[in-house]
Amino acid sequence: MSNVSNIHPTAVVADGARLAPSVQVGPYAVVGPNVVIGAGTTVGAHCVIEGHTTIGQDNRIFQFASLGAAPQDKKYAGEPTRLVIGDRNTIREFCTLNTGTVQDRSETTVGDDNWIMAYVHVAHDCAIGHQTTLANNTTLAGHVEVGDWATVGGLTGVLQRMRIGAHTMVGFSSHVSKDVPPYMVVDGNPLAVRGVNLVGLRRRDFSAQRIAAIREMHKLLYRQGLTLDEARKHILALPGDMPEAAGDVALMDAFLGSAAHGIAR
Repeated sequence: MSNVSNIHPTAVVADGARLAPSVQVGPYAVVGPNVVIGAGTTVGAHCVIEGHTTIGQDNRIFQFASLGAAPQDKKYAGEPTRLVIGDRNTIREFCTLNTGTVQDRSETTVGDDNWIMAYVHVAHDCAIGHQTTLANNTTLAGHVEVGDWATVGGLTGVLQRMRIGAHTMVGFSSHVSKDVPPYMVVDGNPLAVRGVNLVGLRRRDFSAQRIAAIREMHKLLYRQGLTLDEARKHILALPGDMPEAAGDVALMDAFLGSAAHGIAR
């Protein structure tokens, strides 16, 4: 249980909640009985954290966020599903992150070091990776996956079960209705691929050889008139000349091979 001096006297922390001693809880916040919060996390005023929710260390949860509420799914019948949040995330005002459903993984997950801006909605059974940025009013429907280092622009809607690959950039006010392959820049409604996320890759110190291989993957997927199967065969051959990019090629091929709903093309 947290040190009482860190909990504002107007906050309500239920019996059974487990808070590390250094957790801070602001005025009028409500923390439910099945909540676990790790060291160094701050919970802002008027937040509601409920359900079977586990939050890691050093997170900053701003005022009026709602975490761990029941999923917005008519099939949900009160099962004890979960929300699991990692470490060092920033969750801004009025965000809503729901628990999972038994029809999928029974949990919604958020990794580490994510920047989740105001009014973002993360629906049931979503899986958010690490180091992502979800800009204001990003709306993720159920079962969405967002890969590491992805950036999603404000007012973007993501259809249920879509996947946004690692190191991608989704532009402002986009409609994501197909899987977005890793490393790409996409935007619009209908969604279109605009190129490679060169700015993001350079910021992350990708080598010239890795960037060259990623640009070649983009060319094979979008500029050569190849079928997806043909493009994958050529992509798999790239490490022969560009061995430093073997991991990037493997990531791309695994993503393409598991694209059950088609890719943005």
